[in-house]
This record gives sequence, C-alpha cells and structure tokens, in this order.
Amino acid sequence: MPLFEYTGFDSKGKKVSGVIEASGKKVGLQKLRDKGIYATTLSEEVAARESSGKFSANLFRPSVSTMELAAATRQMATLLGAGLPLDEALTTVSSQLENPTLSRSFSRVREEVVRGESLHASLAGQGRIFPPLYVNMIEVGENSGTLEQVLQRLADFLEEQVRMKSRLRAALAYPILMAVIGTGVLIFLVTFVVPKVTRMLEDLGQALPWPTLMLIRGSDLLVNYGWVLALLVAAGLVGFSRYRRSANGRMTLHRLALAIPVIGRLNLLIATSRFARTLGTLLQSGLPLLNALDITRNLLQNLVLRQAIEETTASVREGEGLSAPLKRAAVFPPMLTQMTAIGEKSGEMETMLFRVADAYDHEVELAITGALSLLEPLMILLMGSVVGFIVMAILLPIFQASQGIS
Repeated sequence: MPLFEYTGFDSKGKKVSGVIEASGKKVGLQKLRDKGIYATTLSEEVAARESSGKFSANLFRPSVSTMELAAATRQMATLLGAGLPLDEALTTVSSQLENPTLSRSFSRVREEVVRGESLHASLAGQGRIFPPLYVNMIEVGENSGTLEQVLQRLADFLEEQVRMKSRLRAALAYPILMAVIGTGVLIFLVTFVVPKVTRMLEDLGQALPWPTLMLIRGSDLLVNYGWVLALLVAAGLVGFSRYRRSANGRMTLHRLALAIPVIGRLNLLIATSRFARTLGTLLQSGLPLLNALDITRNLLQNLVLRQAIEETTASVREGEGLSAPLKRAAVFPPMLTQMTAIGEKSGEMETMLFRVADAYDHEVELAITGALSLLEPLMILLMGSVVGFIVMAILLPIFQASQGIS
C-alpha cells in the first residue's frame, strides 16, 4: 500500500506532519480527518521514489550517517526526559532533522507507534536505517521502562564511534593525499617530461650511463605499453575482487589482515575495542549475554574473530563463562580475557569491558600517531629518491657531454 507524506493542522490548530498509509489520496485525506488532522499537503513522494527502481533509489537517496543518527537519538532522549509522550517526541525529531531519509523514517515510525506498534518493531521495519544493535537496545529499554536511559547510552555509543572514525580519517588524510599527489607528479614526469628530454640526450650520440638508460626504458615502457599495464592492473583487481568474495578467499585475507606486522596488530586492537564497547553497552542496557554476543558477533567484519565469537557463544550457551572460551580462541589480546575474568568474579563485567575498550582506543591512537610520525618522512624520502634518480639520470649525460667539449 502506498505511503503519503502530509502536513497540516490538528484540532487544536497545531501544525503537524508525518506519513500515512492509504490506497489513494482520497482515502488518505479521510483517514487524516478521522484522526482530527486537516491536511494542507498530501504527496505520494515516498511511493514514487520506491517505484522508481532499486538502483536509482540507492544511487540518489541521501544516506544516513552515524553522526546524524546519534544526534537524533540524543534529541529523543532529551525530549522523553522532559516528559513529552513518545509520539510527540518522534514528531518533533522528524520535523527538525535535515536528512530527508532519516526524517521520513522517524515519521513512519511515529505512524506505526500511534497505531499501537511498539517502538522497536517500528524501527526494525525501516530497513537498514536502524542497525540491529539499535533496535535490540530500544527493545530492552521499552521492556524495562528505561527507554530514556537506553537512548542516552545509544547516543554516547554512536558518538564514540564517530569520534574514533574521525581520528583515524584525520590521521590518514595527509599521508594518503601526499601519496596521491606524489604518484601523479611522477607519472606526469615519466610520461610527458622525460621522453622529450631523453630524445635530446639520444641526439648527443654518446654512450649513455646506466641510470639514463633505465629511465629511457622505463619511460618508453610506460608511454608505449601503458595501456597493457592498465589492463593487467584492471584484470588483477577483478581477479582479486572475485577471490575476496569467495569463502576461502575471504577467510585467507581476513587471517592475513591480522597477521601483517604492525597493521595486523592495529586491526586486532580496533576490532577488540569495538567488540568490548558494544558488548558492554548491550549488557549495561539489560540485554542477556547470549543475545548480546549474537548482536556483537554480527558487527565484527573479520571472519576469524567472528568465528571465535561463534565458538564462544556456543560455549556460553552450554553453561560456561565468557572469559574461558575467549582465552581458548587465542585470537583476542590477553587483556580482554583477563578483564572479562575479573568482571565475572566481581560482577562488574560492563565496567571491565569499557576499560578494555578505552585502553585499546588509547593504544590505537598512540600507535597510529607513532606510525604516521615515521610514515611521513619515509614517504618524503621515497619521493625524493625517485625524483633525485630522475634528475641524476637526466643530468649525468649532460655533464659528460660538457666534459667532452671542454
């Protein structure tokens, strides 16, 4: 059944907006009148957008960022804490959001809540806008009567995720930009500048030194057979993409991602921090351990770590504690198993998990800062060496020619 967006006024003259499900415009208007809402606009924008095809919808529909979802969640918690009913809080949040996709989602959720649907079920019906972690925590908050507190924890959790991603992006922005610009400059030199200079050097009619010969051969290879190299690179990328999508390929690559020196350690720490923080947040909100492990497992992108959590979940389901299966898996850092063991004995599992997450976040930040402090001069040295080799290869025959003339 189509969905219609409307704006109008209720019986008290208050401006309202939202989404209503109806078979047609007339039926939609009648439904609104039955609710005491007098519509000023009623458009089938949502239905038209959905019927335009999945490809175009995914291509042009604005995405919902974690920061936008965190801000909306924080606003919901504040409004509920101020005493507003749930439907009014949803209406207020929907009307103030700038992202149209998220605004429509909250409008649909409000319509379902008004019809008597639970909040978590309404959120689950919005596709991928609200992740399983979000929906399950809302369900716990509804069942325990602590929806406001759960929303606050969710907002804190989402904002911490955004802060971590922002720090990583900011740290990697300069090296990536430098690598792209440096590579572009080198390709320009070898493709356009070097061939003109080397033709002049070949006209000198003298024996060229080996650096110059290497430069000439490399430049000729890139100019004459660059398209072959491009095809080989494209074929390699396609083959790698297919291998990565296969079951064996994915598992092999994910093992490799944890085994690479330095980078593997960082990948493990980041994944462990996310696992610990998510599990702690779910347990703090009142979710049972088995359900929390199931949700957290799906958030891990590395198949090796996900398999370890699956085995841990099976052991916990059989009555075992959390720390012993994690230790047997032998993939997570020792601090995680030690702190979970302390948490099991002291009854403060959530606190211990948050401490693990904070410690690893701090370690990751220090490691990235230290690596970048070495990476930047290494990149400068590498680029300088390549440019220096090109300059030396060009100048050596010129110096030899000048000495012969003198």
